[in-house]
Amino acid sequence: MNKTNDDIVLRATGVAKVYEEGDLRTGVLSNVNFALRRGETMSIVGASGSGKSTLLHIIGGLDTLTAGKVEVNGRVLSELSDAERGRERNRSLGFIYQFHHLLPEFTALENVCMPLLIRGVSIAQAQKEATALLDRVGLSARLRHRPAEMSGGERQRCAVARALVTRPACVLGDEPTGNLDEANAAAVYELMVELNHEIGTSFVLVTHDTRLAGRMDRTLELHSGELHER
Repeated sequence: MNKTNDDIVLRATGVAKVYEEGDLRTGVLSNVNFALRRGETMSIVGASGSGKSTLLHIIGGLDTLTAGKVEVNGRVLSELSDAERGRERNRSLGFIYQFHHLLPEFTALENVCMPLLIRGVSIAQAQKEATALLDRVGLSARLRHRPAEMSGGERQRCAVARALVTRPACVLGDEPTGNLDEANAAAVYELMVELNHEIGTSFVLVTHDTRLAGRMDRTLELHSGELHER
């Protein structure tokens, strides 16, 4: 399929990352290039320490790059101010981590409302949208429960709902099933595939789970700092 510029939600061009400490230079990424279409899913695999999480943080605007550029919906992240970059992340990107990172003092409903409230959506509308999505991920009975009162699988499904509640162009996942048992991992990645089909959000998932990687449209492998299509 041809990728028109309007069809691309995420693009990395010549991305490199070098860490410097005194005279020591450690190259982590070298000339990474890819383009992700709207609604497309992609997994990034590679050995531990190969730089997968670093790449994910760079394309999510959470870490700086040494060379190259990352574009989200056509906007170059490195050319934006910190405030503009934060707004672009809230508008266009969702994040799912290996550990759910839900705010422990807030309920499931409050956690999922948070990205909408940051965007400026009214409390009533945020609660309506968050409730609908929590119901969709099977947590309608857990709206008033805090993370400590939910199982590991429920917490991760809540994190998926939080990532998707703003209907982002792309969700970035860093080992999203890595802390779950086999049954819960299967349920969470099935849920992500279903929501991708229903909502049209693109996914980039860093994972060691070969089954999850195999469900994505494309798999890229990071090796010696370079990204290659499998």
